Amino acid sequence: MSTENEGAEVPADQSAPSAPPAPPVPPAPVESAPTAAVPADRPEHSPRPEPATAPLPPTPPAPTEAPAAAHAQEPAHAQPPAPAQAPAQAGGWPPPPPAHPAYAQAGGGGGPAWGAPPEAAPGPQAPRRRTGGLVAAVLAAALVAGGVGGGIGYWAAQSGDETVGSTTVSSGTSPADFKRAPGTVAAVANKALPSVVTIQAKSGGADGEGGTGTGFVYDKEGHILTNNHVVASAADGGTLSATFSDGKTYDAEVVGRAQGYDVAVLKLKNAPSGLVPLPLGNSDKVAVGDSTIAIGAPFGLSNTVTTGIISAKNRPVASGDGSGGSNSYMSALQTDASINPGNSGGPLLDASGAVIGINSAIQSAGSGMGQSQAGSIGLGFAIPINQAKNVAEQLIKSGDPVYPVIGAMVNMTDKGEGATISQQGAGGTPAVTADGPAAKAGLKAGDVITEFGGKQIDSGPTLISEIWTHQPGDQVKLTYERDGKPTTVTITLGKRTGDN
Repeated sequence: MSTENEGAEVPADQSAPSAPPAPPVPPAPVESAPTAAVPADRPEHSPRPEPATAPLPPTPPAPTEAPAAAHAQEPAHAQPPAPAQAPAQAGGWPPPPPAHPAYAQAGGGGGPAWGAPPEAAPGPQAPRRRTGGLVAAVLAAALVAGGVGGGIGYWAAQSGDETVGSTTVSSGTSPADFKRAPGTVAAVANKALPSVVTIQAKSGGADGEGGTGTGFVYDKEGHILTNNHVVASAADGGTLSATFSDGKTYDAEVVGRAQGYDVAVLKLKNAPSGLVPLPLGNSDKVAVGDSTIAIGAPFGLSNTVTTGIISAKNRPVASGDGSGGSNSYMSALQTDASINPGNSGGPLLDASGAVIGINSAIQSAGSGMGQSQAGSIGLGFAIPINQAKNVAEQLIKSGDPVYPVIGAMVNMTDKGEGATISQQGAGGTPAVTADGPAAKAGLKAGDVITEFGGKQIDSGPTLISEIWTHQPGDQVKLTYERDGKPTTVTITLGKRTGDN
């Protein structure tokens, strides 16, 4: 996966064509323009103008124009009054990940578009005065979500019509003094931000290549939890620094990193006193639909907060940096909170502010792996914090990761029929390790593993993702097929230390 904005384009508004001069006849009342249909979630505005009562001179009037709400409440000319059209409906270990799905590591509203305006009605029309009645024409223009109030307010200021009330609302309390209620996104973010850092990693080479990622305070001793791919370039002879939200920067060093889990632990040099670790939640208790808050430095923009929900759980994800040398597997939490390159290693929080995951990857819209500049399409993946905590404790204790294993090499490319045990292992070694967990459970080369720990298995990466949610020594039920016949056995997981 590569370490991790949107909006439908609104067509430019066009000026209404000038009306031909009216003949010198007694004036007639001006009919009000129909209001535009507005989205169901927005209140309808349909003020009608007063009819003209004073005689009009027989000279051509200036074209009637009115600013309309547009992107960022930018003024634009109004379209001719007419009903708005309906909006339109977008070798080595670990083994390399499969070609699909393509995930990118994250490291390192606009509104609907409206169609063209209808043609002006044939025949001359009586000229109209520039009055408050033009509000209807403003509403008939193309609207974007949240732009109605801004568009009307802008027109009122430009027209100088004192009969239209101001849309400005003043507050007697400055933002610095405004208190957010506990549990709101603003309150959670305000509390968490001081414990989140932006990581700068530079390699030890002459070119000093590196990147930007995110991490967060794990304990009061100055340990920082992040992704392995965030710090991998600086792990051997490079430099690392961590910058807090107050702008203070500290040098850091790698304590340990787990390539397969994509987890790393750093330690701040000369760590400041008073560090506040982020509280850790229980990722096993997370439910689909729970609110999420992601904090990170997308594209280098530090201290960025985005929100969403848990959109899926136990999502098997195989990711890589495109070089084939940094592959990881996870049974991930899926979220639609916006995650982009630079968010990697940052915390995924629940509504209470507890960490439930480490943002690690996104689904890439492209077809290849390692697209470092991929953007958020609402499919982000986080390492469950329960797994990340276990890995972090291993790294702090010994500097080396520990992996549970079944002692069998499986096919990593086939998908949909389970995980097939290969005919032979790397370098011609047996695919099933002698006296290993799989061999003791009776598995052989060619067997297809279809279920592990109660979870359906459709591929090799899925099997590894599920194995790595357990610990060495765990006893797990495993179902495999041989010659079309299913068999269920209990397997005791073995242990492997280190990434090599």
